[in-house]
Parts: sequence; structure tokens; C-alpha cells
Amino acid sequence: MLEDGARENALEAFAEVISMEREKGEWGFKALKQIVKLLYKMGDAEKMLERYKELLAYVNDAVTRNYSEKVLNSILDDIGTNEDMGFLQEFYETTLKKLEETKNERLWFKTNLKLCALLFDAKEFPQMQLILRELHKSCQNEDGTLDQRKGTQLLEVYSIEIQMYTAQKNTKKLKDLYVKALQVTSAIPHPRISGVIRECGGKMYMTERQWELAATDFFEAFKSYDEAGSERRVQCLKYLVLANMLMESAVDPFDAQEVKPYRDDPDVTAMRALVGAYQRNDITTFERLLSAHRAQVMGDDFVRDSIEDLLKNIRTQVLLNLIKPYTTITIPHISTELNIPEDDVEALVVALILDGRVDARVDQLARVVRIRRPPGADARVDPRAVRARGLARWAARLRRLHAAVSGRLVSNPRA
Repeated sequence: MLEDGARENALEAFAEVISMEREKGEWGFKALKQIVKLLYKMGDAEKMLERYKELLAYVNDAVTRNYSEKVLNSILDDIGTNEDMGFLQEFYETTLKKLEETKNERLWFKTNLKLCALLFDAKEFPQMQLILRELHKSCQNEDGTLDQRKGTQLLEVYSIEIQMYTAQKNTKKLKDLYVKALQVTSAIPHPRISGVIRECGGKMYMTERQWELAATDFFEAFKSYDEAGSERRVQCLKYLVLANMLMESAVDPFDAQEVKPYRDDPDVTAMRALVGAYQRNDITTFERLLSAHRAQVMGDDFVRDSIEDLLKNIRTQVLLNLIKPYTTITIPHISTELNIPEDDVEALVVALILDGRVDARVDQLARVVRIRRPPGADARVDPRAVRARGLARWAARLRRLHAAVSGRLVSNPRA
């Protein structure tokens, strides 16, 4: 790292290179690039911005478009860590204004995406939406239809938009964007973009309790993120495991070839242990693991929101196995085995009865569950048959009541 004196000498040397050029050229552009970067490291934002404006004047004529894009992207990445939103906004606005003048649509588009990412991190959603609106327009023909040549750019817009609506928990907008994104066929998206879209689909299906579809999308998201080298792959792997358990699958997702390299990743070890406890229907170990690995498992808002469903699911499996040998079983005994209050036991049993998964009734006075037909390992009771038997019993009670009333009327005729 250069000392302050050395930096000043370097600035003077680069300035001399610029003065030696009669016309704007590549060496002047390279010298200005170094001056801008040095001034930023020195914390002189005002002078940096002045020199940056000079640099932008070279973009259209002095160097090739590809090289200028590479340099500007590098500078934008460097300043992206700055916490002064006022400085960042002025910097980006200066860049965008120049790019509009030079009609550099590609770099204008990428710069706006970077600005959206910064605004997203700062949770400046209203301002972000204004930029997204302009980005959408840039992907359309004059009549408002999609410019088929810009399908890839549109998916990039959808990607950042999906992240915004995910943060806002706007499920309706997310579903709309997910459907639109899948309809874009004229695109070859970056794997990271595909990962964002598929992760959105997985979360959307999870809220709709369509576990199998969620698992499919999370697996696709994991593969895309893995190809892109994104750290989101581990999170999507957790979501895949979660969806797999909720859909009551006996398949271990860690058996898949793509997933095997992450079996021993510290962030997924806890989820692997949960899968093992789930497959063994070991509720005690399952709950102990949740408590012991609270940070790894519950640290993610999305996973935490699904834990109740997960616990209900494993308790259901344990309950079905528990009552299988019995025709009568006490509610307190079930409560002890599942480690939940007796009221929760009743609610769980009633849900299984209504869902047709067990043919039984709850005797609240005796505090027992009377099972007419023990649940099979895989068999499900037809809910229509359960309802039909219930209606038949109700009709029989009505007939007996009618007969009793009629008998009284016959034995005690009116005078």
C-alpha cells in the first residue's frame, strides 16, 4: 500500500501522462482510472468525482466500448462498499447521465442494476421501483411488447425485483413475477439469475403448501447457485431439506450426486441430523437438535416460519405409529410421548380424522381416543367413506329419536 507522499507523487505522474496527450487516448484513460482509484482510497470524494467526470469524457471515443465498460464496472464495484448514500447516488447519477448522452445502453442497463442492488441493501424500495420501471421500459418495443432480443436483460430485472418483493413479503407480486419469468423463452440467463427465480418459486409453493413443487424448485435453485458459485446454494439446500420433510418423503436429499459434496458443510450438518431423526420418527432427538442448533436452523426467517409445519408433520408421523397397535389409547399417554399439551393432542387427532388418515373418535370425557381402524403403514382412509359413515350414524340417531317421539305420542294420545 502506498504512503501518502507516494500517493501524491503517483497522482502527479499520472496527471503528467494526461497532459502529454494531444488528443484523448488510451493512455490518458488509463491514467485517469488510476487517479480516480487513488483519490477514492485517499478519501477525497470531491476531487475523485471531478476526475471521474473527466474519465467519462473518454468513454465514447478514446477507448473501445468493452474496455470502458470493464473499467467503469470495476470503479462502480469499488465504490459500492461506501456507506455514504448521498455520494453514491451522485456518483451513479453522473455515470447514468453520461451513458445516456453516449447512448451506451448496455452499460446504462448494468449501472442501473448495480444502483438497484445498492438501494435494495439500503431498503430504499420506492426509489428502487422507479428505476425498475425504467429498466422494464428498456426491454420493451415501442408498442409495449417484449423486445425478444432482450429476454436475458428482462430476467435480470425480474431477479432484482423478486428480491425486493421477497423482502417486502409481497406474495401476490412474487407469484406474478415467477410466472412471467418462466414465460420468457428468448433468454440464456446467468445461473445466478436462474437461481433467484427458482428460489422464488420454491418459496411461493411453500406458502401454498405444495411441498413437492417447492422441493423441485429449490433443487433447481441449488444447482443454479452452485454453478454460479453463489453462497445462496447452501440456503437453498436447507430449504430443499425442509420441503422434503414436509412432503413426508423417505428419500434423503443428500443422496443426490449434486448435493453429496455439501454433506459435511457446517451449515448443513444440523439439517442432515434433522433428516435422520425425521426418518427414524425420533421426536425427542428432533426437538433436541432444533434446540441445540437453533442458530443454524432457526437463524433463517424462512426456515423459522416453516418450523411449526415441520413439527406438526413429525408429530403426526409419530402419532400414527404410536396408535397403530391400539383400539383405545389415552390422551395423556400420547401427550407424554409427543411432549405436547393434551389440547394439542386432541387438535392433532381431530385433524387426522378430518383428513381421513385415521378412522377414530375422541372421547373427551374418558380422555381417550377410540380407534375403529388402525392406520396402515401407507394406507389412507377415504375421507368420503368417513363422512358417509358419520352421516349414516347421524341419520340412525335421528331415526331413533323420531321413533321415540312417535312412541310417546301413540301411548299418550290427546284427549
